[in-house]
Amino acid sequence: MNDLPPLEVKVWGELACFTRPEMKVERVSYPVMTPAAARGVLEAIFWKPEFEWRIREIWILKPIRYFSILRNEINTKQSHRTAQGWIEAGGGYFADEDRTQRHTLALRDVAYVIRADIKLRPHADADPAKYRDQFRRRVSRGQCMHRPYLGCREFGADFSDLDGSEIPLDLTDNLGLMLGEMHYEKEEGRASPIFFEAKIENGILRVPESIYQGVSVQ
Repeated sequence: MNDLPPLEVKVWGELACFTRPEMKVERVSYPVMTPAAARGVLEAIFWKPEFEWRIREIWILKPIRYFSILRNEINTKQSHRTAQGWIEAGGGYFADEDRTQRHTLALRDVAYVIRADIKLRPHADADPAKYRDQFRRRVSRGQCMHRPYLGCREFGADFSDLDGSEIPLDLTDNLGLMLGEMHYEKEEGRASPIFFEAKIENGILRVPESIYQGVSVQ
């Protein structure tokens, strides 16, 4: 990480689901937002091709409350190649014929503080302060590129500046392996998942810097 203080934003919502990857059919949420979901929130607020977001910490602000629902989901994996094939063959896709109900164990009434850095890409020539100031202004004004969400797109999120009253939950727990980042191999043209041993310590999930170097921490 760099020596600059991390950028911060408070995020909250009525519903959230940060799915554990070992659950193949049913969705079961981690008790805390994942780094990938946090990065998605930040990119929804402010994104530029000149930099990437690197998550430092995620604070849990509210008690963890689970609830279960049944959601309609499709069975077929969505892909551009499949859609292109339908166009060429003159066919189509009918969701009603590919829909199933799956159980989801999700979270309700959540709130977090995301603390993150901006890492400039090699082609960027501006000072990081430029992007940091733009992000702060957007958060203060409530501006976003698109509506942030908490794990699932239907679980919309609100965001704001911190007001100084934010205190992490009194909770310590080992969560096991958590997906930290996807490491893209340009030569091979594919992405590899990078995992780390996730721990909540006094209500804070700390993300190791090594995951952004393409190293799994276990």
